Amino acid sequence: MTTFPLASRIALVTGASRGIGYATARALAKLGAHVVAVARTQGGLEELDDEIQKDGGSATLVPLDLTDFDGIARLGAALHERHGKLDILVGNAGVAGPSSPLGHVDLKPWNDVMAVNVTANFQLIRCMEPLLKKSDAGRAVFVTSAAANKALAYVGPYATSKAALEALVRVWANETASTAIRVNLFSPGPIRTRMRATVFPGEDPMTLDTPEQAAEFILPMCTPDWKETGRFYDYPARTLKSFHAPA
Repeated sequence: MTTFPLASRIALVTGASRGIGYATARALAKLGAHVVAVARTQGGLEELDDEIQKDGGSATLVPLDLTDFDGIARLGAALHERHGKLDILVGNAGVAGPSSPLGHVDLKPWNDVMAVNVTANFQLIRCMEPLLKKSDAGRAVFVTSAAANKALAYVGPYATSKAALEALVRVWANETASTAIRVNLFSPGPIRTRMRATVFPGEDPMTLDTPEQAAEFILPMCTPDWKETGRFYDYPARTLKSFHAPA
């Protein structure tokens, strides 16, 4: 008899219509989780749902622009009403923003990047923390980028937003350290995604790892068996580093 380690668990994945979010959502469903898949792209969500059903899993599709912060709050209320808890939160959605010198970046695209990469995750934390506390083993993983520390030229909005996201997640990990919630960061490095291709158009995508390979390393951090919190998983280096403040 097949056992599903994530059976009866509810997993919310943002940016689930493609790339790492798509691969992670499908992998979670294969392990038995009911996936709440959030993305702007209806067609991508429907394709994901088809694949999850083929695998014998189940999903709820939520077409939502994460800059609709009230929409995130409504989603939290709907999850509370339907499931009464949330077991897994994967904050994957992100936008690259403009590739320009800082002095050439207009305020609107700057704000757009911050809205998706930082403020939306802040709102997810606010709205989903009560539901994660209802779980016996709430797990949260946020996808960051090496850009946060490398501070590469011409990707200022993206790099700044990921640095802010890391600070946000570190704070939350410290605030929830005495609870059953485990909060961690995952840095995928160069992965064969559409967003990567827009930032590095001259790169051969076939030289890069796939989203499915990255998802394999996100999965363990979503399971009840995962006990670490306040950790940073660097996928390219295959290392797990602590950022948790000492007690």
